[in-house]
Amino acid sequence: MNVSMQACSKIVNRARLDSKRWIPTRALCSEGEPRGLEREQRKLRVAVTRMKELRGFNAPKRVVTPPSEDSYVIAWFRADLRLCDNPMLAEAIHTGKGRVLPVYCFDSRNFGLTDEAKLPKCAAPRAQFLRECVQDLRNSLQEYGSDLIVRHGRTEVILARLAKQYQCSHIIGSKQVAWDELRIESKLRSLVTQMEIPPKVSFCCGAETLYHLEDLPREFYHVPDDIPQFRRSVEAQHHRPGTRIRLPFLPPDEGALLPLPEDIDRGTVPSLDDLLQESIPDESQRRVEPDARAPYVFRGGETAALEHAQSFFWETDGVSKYNYTRKGMTMRGTPLSSMLSVWLAQGCISARSLYHVMQSYERERVANSTQWLFRDLIRRDYYRLLALRLHHELRFQRDYVKTYFQDGPRVPGQLTWKRDREAFEKWCMGKTGFPLVDACMRELYTTGFLSGRGRMSVASFLTRDLLIDWRWGAEWFQSRLVDYDSHSNYGNWVDIAGVGMDQQRQEPYVNVVNQAKSYDENGDYVKHWLPELSKIPVEHIHEPYKIPAYERNAYKCLADYPEPVIDSYGRGGFLTKLGKDRDIRPFAVVRRAEKE
Repeated sequence: MNVSMQACSKIVNRARLDSKRWIPTRALCSEGEPRGLEREQRKLRVAVTRMKELRGFNAPKRVVTPPSEDSYVIAWFRADLRLCDNPMLAEAIHTGKGRVLPVYCFDSRNFGLTDEAKLPKCAAPRAQFLRECVQDLRNSLQEYGSDLIVRHGRTEVILARLAKQYQCSHIIGSKQVAWDELRIESKLRSLVTQMEIPPKVSFCCGAETLYHLEDLPREFYHVPDDIPQFRRSVEAQHHRPGTRIRLPFLPPDEGALLPLPEDIDRGTVPSLDDLLQESIPDESQRRVEPDARAPYVFRGGETAALEHAQSFFWETDGVSKYNYTRKGMTMRGTPLSSMLSVWLAQGCISARSLYHVMQSYERERVANSTQWLFRDLIRRDYYRLLALRLHHELRFQRDYVKTYFQDGPRVPGQLTWKRDREAFEKWCMGKTGFPLVDACMRELYTTGFLSGRGRMSVASFLTRDLLIDWRWGAEWFQSRLVDYDSHSNYGNWVDIAGVGMDQQRQEPYVNVVNQAKSYDENGDYVKHWLPELSKIPVEHIHEPYKIPAYERNAYKCLADYPEPVIDSYGRGGFLTKLGKDRDIRPFAVVRRAEKE
């Protein structure tokens, strides 16, 4: 009986719905036919058996030929583009006894368009940085007598094809917890099970976070809803006797990696046009031009990461000043941020490697000087573990997942986000009429980087002043940031937008004008990125729209600067020129009104 899965499902579902109407009496059956209940039960048994066969439960077990002892192992590099402190590579070398095929895939889906705002997922600055990271990893592997196999396409298809071609016994990668990465893992497992000699697919955990999952005070699914509580619990354990952060793995020994097969195609690192031509049609936008105003020129790869860490810790003593400079704005010659997040995002250096360098610095240079950098690493851990917890809790609740990521854990309909495309584009290109916001957004667009203070200010302006959907802002950051990390990016955005996990504690409303006056008192940062305002006096540099009309003629440069995107600011009401009939008061005002 050849019955399709859909037909079997209909039979089973009908049986469940009609079970109360089954009456096992001979009176309802014609002469010579089986009883009604028996006939229906037989149909049900056949349908269930067929469903199990189609799903593989009762399928005849095939004889699987075990791979030979000298088979290769695929080391699947993902966001761990380094040789030092790489548990995945160490496991692959141990399992394959040196017969390792290192592979990196530029997945074409990572260079498409975002789901909500339809923006390029990866702009030219981050794509170029990623290319440099991959090329540096290839150079490092070649020094060991091996090489990096580079491909461009769908990752699961490429890995399954390589495993089949070279009869690999294992595919080993680093465990990721973001939605897209988990979907690729699932598709890979599905593909390899269809192979005649399926390789074992496994994923290593450990070096993606500062703390190993086994060393946390609680299991990952007990991660609290707010960062302070998580930090206190982690710091309490950190100072407990006998508790330590694990030592990083050493790089592979010389000769640990055997040469690749001679007939294998190593591939080439795709160009920016190959990666971005579908998502960015404008050829000029697929180029990375150096800008003299940039505070730092980022160079991808583990080599550059180690050089930057050496400079930040030991040559400039930047870590000892980080407690005081981390809140400032960055300009040419004054990189106040550590900027280590750029290399952490691609896994060119691990968090626990940085931690042990911090410990050495405190022992040899300045004691108790790295606490804020340590807290930043804990915050990074928190968002990754929270993503792991949410996946564990919500993986079978798709509708709730969709609701959570749209409005946060609120009552549906309590908050309606605007999708004002014109105002959003002004925010993206730094044409809002508010100098601090515009300077930050132009720095982001030009360099692919923005200080933490700047990110908080522009995110608050978009979500709490314009009430534009926070997911649009998160996707713009995803596109432009060189140090984009899905967990930290989306975690910070939901907190700033007021839709985070902890509804009792939300990020405070950020007044961008007050931020500018506090952290850019003389307007140096604004004038650095907005040359059209270079002649505006200090008393008006952060609010040029307040210059009286009789004085505006003296500042002809104002003709080149846009008018404010909102009519009033700092007065409790925010009315956009594009939608004056809508009440888009800041969240603080809304909460105060609700309490009253």
